Amino acid sequence: MEMRRISGNEAVVLGALRAGVKVAVGYPGTPSTGALTSLLAMRPAGVHVEWSTNEKVALEIATGAAWAGQRALCTMKMSGLNVAYDSLISIAYSGAVGGLVVYVADDPGVSAGMAEQDSRGFAAMSDMPMLEPATVADAYEIMPFAFDLSEEIGGPVFVRLVTATANSLAPVELLPRLDVPEREPVLIRDITRFTKAGSAICMTQHRELIARLARAGQIIAGRKINRLHLAGQAGGRPGLGIIAAGTVASYLAEGLEIAAGYGLDPDVISTLEVVGVHPFPQEEAAALMRHCDTILVLEELEPHLEKSLYVAARQNSFDGRIIGKLDGTFSRIGEYNVSHVVRGIAAALGLDLPATAFQGRREAEALAAQRPITVCAGCPHRGVYMAINQAIRKLRYKRDEVMVTGDIGCTILGMNPPFDTVWTEISMGASISLAQGYVHGGIKTPVIATIGDSTFFHAGIPGLINAVQHNVPLTLIIMDNGWTSMTGMQVNPGTADARQEAGDRRLDIARIVPALGVDHFFVVDPFDFADTAATIQRALTLPGVKVVLARQECVMPALRRDERPGLVRVVAENCNLCKLCITVTGCPAISLAEGTVEIDPLLCYGCGLCVGVCNRDALIEEAVA
Repeated sequence: MEMRRISGNEAVVLGALRAGVKVAVGYPGTPSTGALTSLLAMRPAGVHVEWSTNEKVALEIATGAAWAGQRALCTMKMSGLNVAYDSLISIAYSGAVGGLVVYVADDPGVSAGMAEQDSRGFAAMSDMPMLEPATVADAYEIMPFAFDLSEEIGGPVFVRLVTATANSLAPVELLPRLDVPEREPVLIRDITRFTKAGSAICMTQHRELIARLARAGQIIAGRKINRLHLAGQAGGRPGLGIIAAGTVASYLAEGLEIAAGYGLDPDVISTLEVVGVHPFPQEEAAALMRHCDTILVLEELEPHLEKSLYVAARQNSFDGRIIGKLDGTFSRIGEYNVSHVVRGIAAALGLDLPATAFQGRREAEALAAQRPITVCAGCPHRGVYMAINQAIRKLRYKRDEVMVTGDIGCTILGMNPPFDTVWTEISMGASISLAQGYVHGGIKTPVIATIGDSTFFHAGIPGLINAVQHNVPLTLIIMDNGWTSMTGMQVNPGTADARQEAGDRRLDIARIVPALGVDHFFVVDPFDFADTAATIQRALTLPGVKVVLARQECVMPALRRDERPGLVRVVAENCNLCKLCITVTGCPAISLAEGTVEIDPLLCYGCGLCVGVCNRDALIEEAVA
């Protein structure tokens, strides 16, 4: 046994390894990325680990391994579950042979962008069990049970974390690998289970799916992973009960301690800490309702448990008070912290909680710098944004006359100053299809779609095929930096061969695009600002589908290899403080100094874009010594 400080993401994969997982796949997406990233770094013997092209592909790979009798793990963020769901609902109907666990990480409070999606809704919609650990240690401990549960019911199981748990660090006692026998792969031919060919097959599978969920509820109740504590009743009277799920449950003890300072006796409060969030823990909830006359429900985002509690209350003739989101006490927006626990207790018991109780937290939040997110110094996308704006000006359009659709990843940062280039963001690959809609909607000025290389592989290719088939006049700019950068520089199909995992190979976008029938195809280096701007300008004047591939490696992996093209030096006597190098490039390596600008040599990558903007020879490129 070993005590180690690990994150919630690491706890998930370490727990999976302990359970004997054989295949672990996923697609990068904050806050889940750290799980597979850490597993890849471990290089566990006998386990296949990969970043797949997208979440749907990853889930299907994991399913194939599970149907072959092995234990498999698939990881993704909440948005990835949308991508995978077309397959997931069918897989849920067919079930699993070996253990199949789907780890999904949600993001209340939107620390990483996208919708505040609550993945518990997918569990309910799919009749799949979902486990939600409250702490890092719980995440490690729950993974073997998740695989066991999957195999016992014969179906996939969700494990859900949120950002606060996925990225938290905590000491966890790592235990020896469980005695899970090595398994010979199996081939099971059963079209009544593994196909959907006919209504009778589908309805039978649906019936079995519902039965599997009921069986999961029985197993979860039998294992007592939902922690029910019934407190003593003051004066024999029913008291307050609290139902808390996931990360919020980990705040209970601290919240009760704080509330005790304002006159609360914590010993008279009953609690139900829910780990098995689906199916709803009927027996434990009924016991809580028999013991209490007021129930406070603490859960982030949607009121899933609260709605189920209202149904259970009707079934159990509970006529007490239920406090949560549905009565307006709490919002469905944002993440919870200890203050929500204390505020809920105060609302339930009528405590007088002073407004200064969490002044320290508010003061800390007020000190946080407010600034737009921008790309790194030396990011090649900077050159593309600048070139798009230049091309629009050269064609005598105003910036708000040319639609530029954006996509997921670092490329969307062109929406922020000083570029203000990108207008939209929906989902992976949507920029290309959305641009076609603007054209068909009657927009006569040029329409530009922008997308990164990883996103292009993930979901952009079908949109481009559609544009080519229907000969839609648009310009697609693919920003190829060779990595899935926003989530931490993971490899993608276009990453250089030397950076791929052993045995993997690179796919070249420059070969894929022409093969799709694109007539006007250009490759540019975004660090060559003049050529990139001229190429985009020309593309905007051509008919049909045009694709510009802006290719230059992401700065971060290059810097980690101690590679950079050079540095930029300021010639102070030539600088007139026009600030074009700052207002046009937005490069964080450049700042104002006394009578001139200065460049931070630790940040400067030497891309030279600022040199191209300066018209007074005040910036000079130099080789790295």
